Amino acid sequence: MFAQPITRRRFLQASAATAGTLAVGYPAGGADDPGSLRIVEPVHGAVLNRHHGRAVDGGLKIRVVGAAPADRPVRVEAIGEGRGGSVAAVRNGAEFEAEIVLRDRETDIVATVGDTAGPREAIRVVWDRNSRPRYRFAVDDNSFFLRDIWQKQYDSLFDCFYLAMYRDLHKKYGAKFVLNIYWTTADEFDLTKFPDRYRGEWRDNADWLKLAFHAHANDPPRPYFDAPPEQVIADFEKIREQINRFAGEATYSPTTIVHWGVVRPSAWKPLAEHGVKVLSGYFQKQRDEWVVNYRMDPTRSEYLSRHDALKDFPSGIVFSNIDMVCNTVPLDRIVPQLDEIARDPNQAEIIDLMTHEQYFWPFYSNYLPDHRQRIETAIRWATEHGYEPVFLHEGFLGLPV
Repeated sequence: MFAQPITRRRFLQASAATAGTLAVGYPAGGADDPGSLRIVEPVHGAVLNRHHGRAVDGGLKIRVVGAAPADRPVRVEAIGEGRGGSVAAVRNGAEFEAEIVLRDRETDIVATVGDTAGPREAIRVVWDRNSRPRYRFAVDDNSFFLRDIWQKQYDSLFDCFYLAMYRDLHKKYGAKFVLNIYWTTADEFDLTKFPDRYRGEWRDNADWLKLAFHAHANDPPRPYFDAPPEQVIADFEKIREQINRFAGEATYSPTTIVHWGVVRPSAWKPLAEHGVKVLSGYFQKQRDEWVVNYRMDPTRSEYLSRHDALKDFPSGIVFSNIDMVCNTVPLDRIVPQLDEIARDPNQAEIIDLMTHEQYFWPFYSNYLPDHRQRIETAIRWATEHGYEPVFLHEGFLGLPV
């Protein structure tokens, strides 16, 4: 192993200078290769919190599990911004296990077979060090309420029943909402027509009500599936500009959900460069295809289907798994489903809730008369179970860093 504990920078510099450069990332060895070195748990990009280890003075002690040739010793080291800590792993046939302490926001976990010249593998994880139970509520596909206010020219934003509903839920539960909006409703209305006379009201309620980019329009489906990043960013920026014009910067939120949850992976970093910190999706497998997963690879999509979050280091974006889409869950199933999620330590810390605007409007073909009751039931459950309302783009997944 290393002659002395080293910083991440020194470790990466040393690795780059060594034949067979060690890349921090997904294990190269396949799960069916008994002779390969691989870290199985945690995974690269894992966001770890109090549920994933044991609090110690200044850190979180976690278990590292992997596989390596059965007749060789393995050492495991945690390398952060400070001094690393190396431990000998316990061997059981091809498996190894060790406990290390995370002390930094991000830590490289390095497994080495034999001495310093032996095979090495590294992953990087994130410690959500200030974590506590929280929830967010996002609403997709918004355009009808903006058109309604433009048409009716209400004296107040909250003369529109839709925004009045959210204000009522905020007053009752402290709930916060991000409304992800379209540029146009595909008729005579687009954002350039929305008046700026309500800027004061938007500002006065910006601590709990935000607006964010969703897409140019509702149709066509999956508009950004194969769109070049430049198109995504152009639509993103024109909506941001209009939000700032009619509602002010305090109301603007960088998006956390792109329409249909799909863009080219090459758009992730450009989105991050325009302020996006979190992208939420369903990460569901339908037949043979992973959907609403931002075209993420199957390995990480499967992981996210069972965990709260995962970080993509090249882009800097943290991906969050949406726990419930309220318009798809019958009213009597909302509490049982949330109870089930809360029993899973890998999904219990962050409750990511959302729904879609159109189901609130009686003229919509699939109008849900109990839509408000559904979202209020979910918010009431979160409140009664001690979850704090947050905006995921603030701090780290809604909490101060």
